[in-house]
Amino acid sequence: MPQRGRPRGFDREEALRSAMEVFWSQGYDNASLADLTRAMGINAPSLYATFGGKETLFQEAVKLYVRTEGSGIWEQVETAPTARAAIKHVLHATAEAFTRGATPRGCMIVLAAPQMQGANSQVCDALKAHRQANGCLLERRLRRAVEEGELPASSDCTAIANYYVTLQHGMSIQARDGASRETLQAIADCAMASWNALTSCSA
Repeated sequence: MPQRGRPRGFDREEALRSAMEVFWSQGYDNASLADLTRAMGINAPSLYATFGGKETLFQEAVKLYVRTEGSGIWEQVETAPTARAAIKHVLHATAEAFTRGATPRGCMIVLAAPQMQGANSQVCDALKAHRQANGCLLERRLRRAVEEGELPASSDCTAIANYYVTLQHGMSIQARDGASRETLQAIADCAMASWNALTSCSA
């Protein structure tokens, strides 16, 4: 009888990366079990036995994305010499990461999110938490810049952080729609050109 389940030489990490690419390019809602098992080279029972199901597979895929393809963007926010340098790095690293190689373009955390209406609430909440964490990280760095005298005390750190996070999310949509790295770099430059005006605004 033919063997069922995982093929000989099954590589869990490789299968997870294949699933990540499916979720990244198609989103959580549109990635069917057939799409996932075909890309991973396993059948549905093996997917459930190894990963527990579509939701837990997606959660693992997000973690893999964060530590691999999605890395290098936010890690330097706290260690950058100034808040301005931190934000400039985020935007230019975003332009590079979102247009890297032949992988799906844009940010998986933004693009793979399901529609809220009737969607899996745990998946929605997990992705929302990832996105909000980046905004909180940026806001903390801006508040530190106020304490250190880089920014005036009247700076609206929440509004500035929300502005740059929203812009960074928009770069993901641009990348998905085919924007080049040069186009995204130009968007980053325009955003940084508004730094002085934003940081001089009163709360």
